[in-house]
This record gives sequence, C-alpha cells and structure tokens, in this order.
Amino acid sequence: MPPHLYTHLALALILLISSPPCASAATTDTLAAGAGQALAAGDKLVSRNGKFALGFYKPALPAGSKLVGNVTSPGWYLAVWFNMIPVCTPVWVANRARPITDAEMKLAKLKLSQDGGGNSSLAVVVSNGTGSIVVWSAQADAATTTMNSTTTAVLLDSGNLVLRAPPNVSLWQSFDHPTDLAIPGMKFGWNKRTGVERRGTSKKNLIDPGPGAYSVQLNSRGIILSRDDPYMEYWTWSSVNLAYKMIPLLNSLLQMNAETRGFLTPYYVNNDEEEYFMYQSSNESSSSFVSVDMSGQLKLSIWSPSAQSWKEVYAQPPDACTPFATCGPFGVCNGNADPFCDCLESFSRRSPQDWELKDRSGGCVRNTPLDCPSGDRRSTDMFHAIARVALPANQQRQDNAATQSDCQEACLRNCSCNAYAYKDSTCFVWHSELLNVKLRDSIESLSEDTLFLRLAAKDMPVSSANSSRGKPAAVAAAAAAAAGVVGFGLLMLFLIRRNKSKCCGVPLHHSQSSSGIAAFRYTDLSHATKNFSEKLGSGGFGSVFKGVLSNSSTPVAVKRLDGLHQGEKQFRAEVSSLGLIQHINLVKLIGFCYEGDKRLLVYEHMVNGSLDAHLFHSNGAILDWRTRHQIAMGVARGLSYLHESCRECIIHCDIKPENILLDASFAPKIADFGMAAFVGRDFSRVLTTFRGTKGYLAPEWLSGVAITPKVDVYSFGMVLLEIVSGRRNLSEAQTSNNYHFDYFPVQAIGKLHEGDVQNLLDPRLHGDFNLEEAERVCKVACWCIQENEIDRPSMGEVLRVLEGLQDVDMAPMPRLLAAIAQRSHV
Repeated sequence: MPPHLYTHLALALILLISSPPCASAATTDTLAAGAGQALAAGDKLVSRNGKFALGFYKPALPAGSKLVGNVTSPGWYLAVWFNMIPVCTPVWVANRARPITDAEMKLAKLKLSQDGGGNSSLAVVVSNGTGSIVVWSAQADAATTTMNSTTTAVLLDSGNLVLRAPPNVSLWQSFDHPTDLAIPGMKFGWNKRTGVERRGTSKKNLIDPGPGAYSVQLNSRGIILSRDDPYMEYWTWSSVNLAYKMIPLLNSLLQMNAETRGFLTPYYVNNDEEEYFMYQSSNESSSSFVSVDMSGQLKLSIWSPSAQSWKEVYAQPPDACTPFATCGPFGVCNGNADPFCDCLESFSRRSPQDWELKDRSGGCVRNTPLDCPSGDRRSTDMFHAIARVALPANQQRQDNAATQSDCQEACLRNCSCNAYAYKDSTCFVWHSELLNVKLRDSIESLSEDTLFLRLAAKDMPVSSANSSRGKPAAVAAAAAAAAGVVGFGLLMLFLIRRNKSKCCGVPLHHSQSSSGIAAFRYTDLSHATKNFSEKLGSGGFGSVFKGVLSNSSTPVAVKRLDGLHQGEKQFRAEVSSLGLIQHINLVKLIGFCYEGDKRLLVYEHMVNGSLDAHLFHSNGAILDWRTRHQIAMGVARGLSYLHESCRECIIHCDIKPENILLDASFAPKIADFGMAAFVGRDFSRVLTTFRGTKGYLAPEWLSGVAITPKVDVYSFGMVLLEIVSGRRNLSEAQTSNNYHFDYFPVQAIGKLHEGDVQNLLDPRLHGDFNLEEAERVCKVACWCIQENEIDRPSMGEVLRVLEGLQDVDMAPMPRLLAAIAQRSHV
C-alpha cells in the first residue's frame, strides 16, 4: 500500500477514536459532484449560520448514565445535528435502518454523483477491493433537472439538507423524510396529489436511532398517534378541528409559557396540493424541536442556555400512560410515578439494560414459572389482586363462570391463563401477554376495576388477601425489601440531620423527639388503630384510620398506602416534603412506618375532619362567614409558604376541600402531599406527570405543558368559590328528560360583573357576612381561575388581597368559561 494511503487510514482511525460524537470544525455548507468531493469520518458540512452540521456520528450514552460495561450503539449514522449545542442532538438521520459498522466506517463516504441519464443521487457508499455497497441514497428526479446541470448538496440555515440544481431548483430535501424530530420550518403532513406522507417515527432507544414502536402522521382523518406492533391508534385529533381549535389552542399554550412566548408560532395549511402542520421560530439564537418520544408522546423541547440542557415544556397526550403498551408485556404504567413504568408483582424486567435505554418494548417476565399440573392434581398457583386498574387489552369472555369463584377456577384450570377479572357479573380471562395495564392513580380515571394476577405460590406478596394460603416470599424479594428499608433509613437519616437546623427558613419543632419524626413499628400502629377499625376516609392511594399513641395518649391519623407499587412514590413525596417543612397551616407529620411492603404515615389528628364535610354534607357544622374567611386566608398562607418560602418551590398539585383539614378551632391545614412536585429555584416550571382531581384542574394540566405553582392558584380559586357558596362548582342536576351539569364559576363571574355578590353566598349564612370581604374573595377567586396562567396572581398576592392589603380589579370572564356560558344558553 502506498505510504500516503497508510497516512490517510491512520488519520481516519484517529478521527474515529478521538472525535466527540457531534464535533464540527468545517466551514463549508456545500458538497459538489466530482473528484475529491466526498465526506468521510471526521468531515462535516456546517450551515452558514453555524447552527447545524452534517456528518457521521456514533450515538453515545448520555452523561450521567447508570449503564456500565459493553453498552454501545449499533454503529455509525449520517446525520444533521445542532452544531452549537454541547448535548449531541441529531435532528435528521439518513440510514436509520442500516447502521454502518466500525469496520465499514473506515471506508465509508458520502458522495454526490450523476449518471448518464442526468439523474443525480446523494449516497453513503462503502467501498472495498471488490466493489461498493450503497448503505443509503437519495435520488433526484431527472425530470426536474437537465443533463448539464451542476447539482450540489447544501445544508441550509434551517437544518434542511437539499439537493439543488441551478439556478435554485430543489431536487430532494431531508425535510420531506423526517425521522423522530421536527424542527422549525419542517412540514408535517401529506401531499394530496402524490399521497406521500411526512410521518415521524420514534427511535428505538437512547443509542439506537432506528425506527421504534410509535408513529405520528397527518392525513385526511387528522393527526394520529399510533403504535406499530401491535397496531393501535391511541390519540387522534380530527382534521376538521385543526384550523379552528388546535392552532388557537397551541398559540394560547405557547403564549402561556415564558420559554416559548413571542417567538414560536404554529401554522396549519390545507389546500388542493397538500395539507401540513409546521411551526416557526422568530428567534435565530433559540433551538427547539418536537419529537415522537420513545414512550409514545409528542414533546416540545427548548434548549436552556443557563441549564445547558433540553427542557421539555409541552407533552401530548399529557398522561404518559395514554400510549398503548408503553411499558411492554406484563409491564404496568402509573402516570403519577417516576419512572412511570414498572413490572407487575413478581415479574422482572426482561432486559434491564434496554429499560435504562428507555426501550421498554420487551416488557417483563415472570420470576417463577406457573404450576401447570397434569391429571387431577390442582394447580398451586394463587391470585394477587391489583385494585383500581385499567384492565389489559385483548380479554376473553368466560361465559360458563357464574360467580367470581367460578371465574378464578376457570383461569386456574387453564395453563395459559395469566389473569382474570370479574366485572358486572361477567368473567374475563387473559391467555396471552398482559398489555396496557394501567394503575388508575391519574386524574383521568374513574375505574374501580380489580385485576387478579396469577402467580406461583412462592411469589405471592405477604400482604395479599390470599397470603394465608401462600408460602413465604422468595429470598430475592426479602432481600429487595431489606434493601428498601436500608435505603429509606438513609433518607430518614438525611432528613433528621437537616431537621436539626433550619429548613425552609423556619425552625422546626421537636415536640415528638429530637429528630422531629418518629419511626413506628407496624405492630404498634396496628395496636394504636385497633387493627385499623375506625376509618376516617379513603382516597386513590389508601385509607386513613383514627388511632391513639399508647405512650402519650396522643390522637393521630394513620394513612395506610395500599400496595408496594401504587403507594411508593406518594409515600416518599409526603415524607420528603412534610419531613423538611413546618408551618401552622400544613398538617404535621409525626412519623412513618416502612416495613417490607407496608407504608404508613402518622399525622396529627384533626378533630373537625376535612373542609368538604362542612361545606357539602348535612352532618358537618355550618361555618359562619368569619370562619370561612379565616379558612381561606389560612390555606393561602400555607400555599404561599410552599411556593415562595421553601428552599425548593413545592407545588401541591391537588388542592381541594378534601385535602384541607380543620383543627378544634377550625384553623385549616393543607394535607395529602402524595402528588407534590418540586421545582428548583433556577427553573420556572416543571414537566411532570398527570395528577390532580377533576373540577380543580388548571387548563395547562389537560394541555400537557410544563406546570408552575399557578396550577395550585387555579385550584385554590375553585376552592374559594366553594367556600363562598357552600356548593360544589360542578354539580349534576336532573331535568324532566335528562341530566345536565351546572357549572357554578360561570354564574359566579356573571353575578360578580352584575354587582350581585349576595346571591353568590351560601344561603345558610342567612345574610350574615361582611360584604367587603365577600367581594374581595369573589374577585380574587375569579382572577385565580383565569385560563391563562400569566393572568393569575401569585399566592402571595392572593393573600395580600384577602387580608385587605392590596386592591384588585374586576376579573374578565375567561374564554373557556364564556364558551361554557354560551353553550348553556343555546
């Protein structure tokens, strides 16, 4: 081999080994046909504005990844990426389905050529001694150019790679062949004449940009999000509503967000030639993209220069559990958990490595095979009940099972049966993999269904209803539980040490012990509650029982979280938040219990229960105006403290009368921090999972944008209207023919504008109220429930208005409420 070839090969190898995945040093944006005009490893095209680069790259694990060992990408790819961003982010990949191996990369080049018929092509070619292998190619249409035209490949300032013929004829462009991302200026839609669709498909995992499981397309039916295998459409937006509803909604959402306000603008075009959606950016220095995420969600991400990372500011659908089978076979999705995917009880991840790479398509596998006996011997398998669950897909009806016992036996007799459910006197069984199991902790669900999962007897949880028939848990399960106790003990040690100093700017009280939080044994709490016999209430994650501590005769409320997986996130959230904060208007956490799969929290007992009992139920006390006003101000103080005084901003996420407890003097305390979200002081918002309660949800929850403390402000505004009126904001009424829903906030703003505040107040007050205070409460409530979060006050401003220290003008009618009011008069 000639010496210069050895030098060239050595240089290529050095580039392959030493270059960062997305490093760029080129100064040209154009590749022309001809000798020497080719891109090899280490070569780049860079757009004139320097924002985008084209070259070969090999995906690498993201910084901070927990994966170790031989975890590598399938190979090398020709891609366009953001050139001036340190986090390697490709926006277009040419050879998604055909990566280039390390051995091939030494001889791979991107070339532009023309054949004798005038056809131009851009191709990635691997040349060797016996010939060439075309890894990827883009063909230009000969009908659009001439025999003598000089074709070039140009990387435009928009990030679009274009084959161009003089004077300025586009023969092919990468924007017509999207991968998993769309950037400003890229059309997403279809050509009505040719039928060609610009369809986005998720990537496989963090280091494999190959086509994944989820796709998005725009066609004559509208926008469709679907899973490919098995095919399932799980989110759609009708084409009829795109122009009139979706674009105004997106504009409103983008204006609502400080990170997108004023420079991101969506467009929708529908003519005889084509139909497409796109968005533009008026800020050249900003970087953004819309992606089909590996979980099946559409997400808008903005680059944050201060954080030097991508910030997700919008997701659709907002609930991560909406995409079909996003957690794979025998996986379970919980939209309020982080991460939201887990395995069903006594199942383990099929490939932990794939899960760490965000590819959950393999799902989970059983820890222990089922017992499938022959002859007359009965199977020893047992059933674990999973409550409040969306039942899996592809169920089969068992018509010969008249009772739940019959249903259970029918499943047990069939070796392929994995689970059963008995619903509305009907037996359903599952003989194949369980897909799309969703825990119903998220706000969109009203399901109370129970799935009975078939397990080997040795894998049955000790706390299961059938535990008396089961065997001890497996050693691995015990080890995992022990590890959990140790891990949580370390967490509590951290909390205790921090409790010895000032937290959130307020000294902690240590009435219980020097640490402030006590660790209880399960047997002690069982004794204190008389074996959990006096229930005070229940919610989505468990039940609350009255108890008395034997050593001090202190009355307590014990919250028992149901299930290891369902309650784990909520348990940690409550301990993490209430363990570090103290305020007169926040319920006090006395202690906790963490034994095996048992999760219990011990609070101070509030003798007057929750606010809803006194506002809406006949057995509660009738609250006078002074008490109502003091409750409103107390809750406002507690929320203002959470939002503005703690080291991290704490968003409660579920403010409602049921979560406002009243002590002996009817002083309010905010409770139930199981859904709380934490926002660092360097960030204005956080994209979190779907949570809350219907009737108190801010519009941004349902739109999928990242939230701010203003979601609590909205919920508080709704609670204020209920405090004033003594009635639910959303109530069902019956007419002679049917039911209709009466939405009180529409009436409230209307009456407020008419100056008729008296008719808004609870009739049980019998006119005994302070009119000036009532007007202030109603005005600030109407500002709190404004559709645009920018128009809502902060909780500190709300408190000043309620205290009479700050004036407030009349609030406008939100557009959403105006639409509801107009519809009610049709």
